[in-house]
This record gives sequence, structure tokens and C-alpha cells, in this order.
Amino acid sequence: MAHHDPLIAQDIKAYLDAQEKKSFLRVFTCGSVDDGKSTLIGRLLYDSKLIYEDQMAAIERDSKASGTQGEKPDLALLVDGLAAEREQGITIDVAYRFFSTDKRKFIIADTPGHVQYTRNMATGASTADVAILLIDARYGVMEQTRRHAFIASLLGIPQVVVAVNKMDLVDFDQGKFNEHDEAFREFAKNLNFKDIMTIPVSALDGDNVTTKSDAAPWYKGPSLLEFLEEVEVDRQSLEAPFRLPVQWVNRPNLDFRGFSGTIASGTVSKGDEIMAMPSGKRSKVKDIVLYKESLDHARMDQAVTITLEDEIDISRGDMICTPDLPNEVADQFQAHLIWMDDTRLFPGRQYIIRTANTSAAGSITALKHRIDVADFSEAAAKTLELNEIGVVTLSLTKPIPFDPYIKNRTTGAFVVVDRMTNRTVGAGTIDFALRRSKNIVRQDFTVDHEARAEQKSQQPATLWFTGLSGSGKSTIANHVDQMLFERGHHTYTLDGDNIRHGLNRDLGFTKEDRVENIRRIGEVSRLMNNAGLITMCSFISPYRAERQMVRSKAGEGAFIEIFVDTPLEVAEKRDVKGLYKRARAGEIKNFTGIDSEYQPPENPEIHVNTVETTAEEAAAKIVEYLDSHGFLTVAGL
Repeated sequence: MAHHDPLIAQDIKAYLDAQEKKSFLRVFTCGSVDDGKSTLIGRLLYDSKLIYEDQMAAIERDSKASGTQGEKPDLALLVDGLAAEREQGITIDVAYRFFSTDKRKFIIADTPGHVQYTRNMATGASTADVAILLIDARYGVMEQTRRHAFIASLLGIPQVVVAVNKMDLVDFDQGKFNEHDEAFREFAKNLNFKDIMTIPVSALDGDNVTTKSDAAPWYKGPSLLEFLEEVEVDRQSLEAPFRLPVQWVNRPNLDFRGFSGTIASGTVSKGDEIMAMPSGKRSKVKDIVLYKESLDHARMDQAVTITLEDEIDISRGDMICTPDLPNEVADQFQAHLIWMDDTRLFPGRQYIIRTANTSAAGSITALKHRIDVADFSEAAAKTLELNEIGVVTLSLTKPIPFDPYIKNRTTGAFVVVDRMTNRTVGAGTIDFALRRSKNIVRQDFTVDHEARAEQKSQQPATLWFTGLSGSGKSTIANHVDQMLFERGHHTYTLDGDNIRHGLNRDLGFTKEDRVENIRRIGEVSRLMNNAGLITMCSFISPYRAERQMVRSKAGEGAFIEIFVDTPLEVAEKRDVKGLYKRARAGEIKNFTGIDSEYQPPENPEIHVNTVETTAEEAAAKIVEYLDSHGFLTVAGL
């Protein structure tokens, strides 16, 4: 609901025109749990007379039922909409509220304070201009306060308002206020905030929220709302070079071809010269279309379709930019990463990396260090756990157009998505492209893998044998290798134990090392396929994500997953190496099937039950599959 204005009744068009001309501010609240974020937003809405009578009646009724504020209405209920939030008295989801005053329009996001919902806080912060960071006057700066402040700084929030809340519980003690103000400023001196404003407030009673309060006569600054109405919005993105991430190629008919997206920075006008990245092709803007309206100009945050004077190749995922200051294109980066999932980060595992307008498979190739949010110290680490922040190197399977995040918050941001679950597991900001990514260029050779395949009269493939230790993977792979060799085919076998004597002798059996083990094997098997070979790979490979990664590296149709299915009790009985016995005794840690998970294939190309099938029969079944699917001949021969 908008701020009450007599124009609404007198002239609705004049009122809407006045609203359109007001500046717009995006704000979010953050801080530790129970600092009063939802109550503060509720107080802003209540004191600004932005609550309907029936809403207020419902809040008063629910407040009595919950009993959280005694006889006073619990204004946090205006924001906490989920049943779980009301029952527990906490914020879980990000709640957005729109309101306006005579001077400005606002969207304010209420974000959770609990550690497990830090990902939701980062979501609310990602598009904000100002952060309202709450501190409980009784306790001061907490660990979650520091974490949220660091994330806000990392996400490029230029302005922060430190609202020292619940001042009524410390009798508006100026000494307490000064102590918390100094503590936060000392902590934040190495952060990237352009300005810090500290205000003593009581969200429950409304002191210094919308108007100045007599309860703190020693405070000479503005109220929170007064500050938000006057604070200058960062215009860096508006004044930055033009960027339009192409989200859709708009072709409603044969006579129209436009490129649609939301302008990430800068402005554009008819007749402007533009450049499409990564192709580098140039043209000029013919028209700027907003629904059915033609515009002469467009600016940051407008969703538009532009048409060009020339027919140049532009696709979803490309970037249209100003040619004198184009964005960069790279496939390897240094980045800051916030991990947001209960399952920890596995360097080397392939994830989906999504930017403003494109996505690509990629992996965190190295974790340079983890950052301690308490003191910004750097610690060596092999992984990131939930809510941890680190500096990483990121490698993608294709180059993407980007800007460093410090220059453009839209084109320099990305999220990390788990390939198997489709969960967003991380969010990051690009620092810069790695130099090697610009200097390394794949070389093409005259003799390619098709020529080598034709020479060998076979189609290269990766036969991936997966199953528990003792299932018979190596035995079956050996039989397949022997049968193909006798028929004159060119093969090679990569076996888990053999590889760990050489290429992977530096790796152990932690989850992280298992991921890296399979990543390396995937690269080796791809090289052997390029050489025209049929490659047998016999590895436990317990995780679906890594097997999918190898499949994607091998290419369409070149990866054959063979599930050597043996029940655990049978594998233990066959335990010729005595490994299961030692694992049961606790002598071997991270042993698959005992204290480490095995994820069986869901849709393997070949399923072999070794209880019902001998190794020779299984091998014959696999060779028959290769024969019937055209791997043992070359089309046209």
C-alpha cells in the first residue's frame, strides 16, 4: 500500500505521475537472530500509516495468541508470513515489502538472522542499495553480525546503517551505544562500505525509527526513515558502460528480430554503436522497444528489446555492450565464494555456474584460502562448509562475457548449482580473469579423433565400470579388454589400484580426494578416446556427480556406464584383500560401503548382476552391446 496522499481521491493520474518521479531505494535488514529486524520493518510500516485496519486487527489478534509482546501488538507479524515463522518467532524466508513516503519509494527486504538461513540473507542483499544492520544493545556485535556485514560488503552494498536496537532495555545508555558503534567501526574498517551511519533505536516502541525521539536527547542525528529518505543512491552502475545481458532472442515473426534483457548498467540510445560479446561483432541500435512502445533512450534496470541495423549473430548468453569499453571474456577466474549448502564444497566436482544470462558447466579447481569473518584472517582449507567464505579459482567449460564484480554487480556475479539435485549451493563474485585463461588456446591438429577412429575401424568410447570394492569390476574389464584385443580392436584399461601407484599416488580416500581422483581419470580417458581407443575404466567412483562429470567430458554417446551390481554381503565374502574386515575393525577409514556412501547408478547403459552372472558372461554381454551399438565398426566401412 502506498503512503496516504489526498491526491489519491482527487486525481489518481496525478498521484501516479508523482509516484513515478520519486527516487527508488532498495533496502534490506540483516544481523543476528532476535535483533528485531522484522519488528523494525513492521514499525516502519505502522508509523508510516501503511497498514489497513483489518490487517492491524489480525495482527493484534495473532499477537495475543502468541503472547510474544504482552499487550503490545507484535509488529514482526506484518512481515513473518510463514506459519513456521509465526510459530517459532523467527524469520526464515526473505520477505519483501513496498512502501513510499512523500520523498521516496522503497522496497525493503527482511532477511533471516539464523545461521542456517544465511543463503536467504545473501539473496536479499544481492540487489540492495543500503543495508540496515541491527545490533542488540544488550549484546553488541555478534558472530552473525560480522558474517552479515562481511557478506554485505562482499556483495558491494555501498551504504550501511547500524541500528543499535532495543535501546529501551539499556535505558538509552549513551555509553553502551558508543561502545557498540566503536566496536562495529573497528571491525568494518577493512570492509568496502562507503559510509556507516549508526542510530540508537527501539523498534518495539518506535524511538528514532520514523521520527526523532526524546528518549535519547544526546543523539543529534536523523531518525532511520529520515536517513533513508535522504541517503544518496550509488549511481556507479548508471554511469558505468552499457551492458545488456541477452536473455532472449525475440522473433515473433519473420520481420522482427530483437534481443531482450534487463539493462545491467549504463544507458543506450537509438543510433548508438554497440558490440556483441564474445563474438566482437559491431552494429548500431535501430530501435528500443518496451512492449509496443518505441523509446529513444533506455537506462539501467529497464527490461527492453533492442533491434540492430545489421544481421549479426547474437544468442542467449551473449552480452551487448559499448564498443569503446567492452566487457571481458574468459573461462577461468579468481572469485570470492559463499557456500550455502549442508553438503560441503568438493573442489574438482563439476557444478553448473549461472550468471545473469547464461550457464555453463564448471568446477572450483582450487580453494586458495578460507576467510575467517571474525578477523578476516586467511586459513588454508580443502573445502568450504555451510556459510563459510573462501577465495577460489573457477574454471568453466566455455568462455563467458563478464565484468569484475567491483565494476558491475550484475555481470560479475554467479551462483553455483548442484548438477544432481538442482539446488543452489553457492554464490560468488568474480574478482578477475586468470591470465592463463587468455593465453591458453586449444590447438587443432590435422589428424583428429575421427581420423584415428577410422584408422582403427572402431568408435572410441569410455566403458566405465562402477561398483563396490570386490564386485568384480577389474575382472570383468580385463575379460572385455582381452576379447576386444583378440578381435583386433585398440583398447586400454585404467584401473583404480594401478592409477594410485602413479598418476594419483598423492591422493587419499577422503571425499575431496575421491572427487579429484575421478576428475583426473576422466581427463585421461577423454585423451585416450581422442586417440581413437576404447578405454576400460574400473573405479569404485561412489558419487553420481563425478560419474556424470566424466560422462560430460566424454561427449555425447561416448560414455557407457556399467553397473557391476554386487550386494555388500557378497562383496565382503569375496574380500580377498581383507579390506572389508579391516574397515569393520576401524583400521581403514572412509571405506565405501562401510563408513563412506556409495550412490548406485540410476540409469546405467549396462547392468550386470554378478550374483547371477559370471565374469565371462558379463564380458560377453558388454561386447555384444558394443557390437549392436556400432562401436566396433566405423560407418561406411
